[in-house]
Amino acid sequence: MNSLSPRAAVGLFLIVVLAWGVNWSVTKQLVQFLPPLWTSAIRSWIALAGLFVILGLSNNLVIPERRDIPVVLSVALLHMTIFSVLVAAGVRYLPASKAIVLGYTTPLWVAIAAPLLGKDTLTAPKLAGALLGLIGLAVILNPTSIDWTNTNVVMGAGMVILAAISWAANIIYIRAHHWIASPLQLLIWQVLVATIVLTASALITEGLPHVELSRNLILLFLYSGLIGTALAYWAMSMVNKSISALTTSLGTTGTPLVGIASAAILLGEPIDKSLVIAAALIVAGIGLATLGDRLLRAQATARG
Repeated sequence: MNSLSPRAAVGLFLIVVLAWGVNWSVTKQLVQFLPPLWTSAIRSWIALAGLFVILGLSNNLVIPERRDIPVVLSVALLHMTIFSVLVAAGVRYLPASKAIVLGYTTPLWVAIAAPLLGKDTLTAPKLAGALLGLIGLAVILNPTSIDWTNTNVVMGAGMVILAAISWAANIIYIRAHHWIASPLQLLIWQVLVATIVLTASALITEGLPHVELSRNLILLFLYSGLIGTALAYWAMSMVNKSISALTTSLGTTGTPLVGIASAAILLGEPIDKSLVIAAALIVAGIGLATLGDRLLRAQATARG
């Protein structure tokens, strides 16, 4: 389970893109039953159980060393907690198709913020990609696509964009971290910390959850926790060992497209012109920014 053939890696990567894309529509349905904090907490408990089995079978259960604790906390808090809750809260007021496009502006915020923080160099492709992405963001936020007179809709869009920025901050930190254990081995500890924080926050702010269990709700949580979270995180860690970072970075731009399609199929959301244009601009911008980043790294490697 610790090595994959190229064909298996590509197949697993396609599963990740599909799992993450569909998970936005699933989350949209879950927050109709439970508040965002409890939605994220319960999903996290299910993912934790799934990862314990997966990592136990693949002999990847280890105790993290002290130098890895900061990255465990960074991923757990910035990505698995703040990103998760803000997306769940925002998607209550936004169509899942628009939310996923806003959520996947993360690489654009990385491309903009990393050079400003002295963590990277701004190249022409990265600048062009960031500008394309920002134009796409403007398209999806224009008054014909987002109702600016509806406070809830504006708040929802703002929360998803803040979620993307939180994920970007996590990515910038991860790039600077010197790993001791592998990302796969630290995954269960990141999920454990996120689960504890999410559950404590939900209990303090919302009390015990009140919901009527149904077959549909259980299936939604099982999908989101086991497939959309546990399986997807494990699979992505495995894929990163077998496929180049450039391929995975560019390939994940397919996730918003899957999300738009699944929202149309599962939720009946319309695919309007502004959504298509915005998604195309943002995906193209992410592609340019990613290519610029990899070109810069290749030149640095060539120079030694």
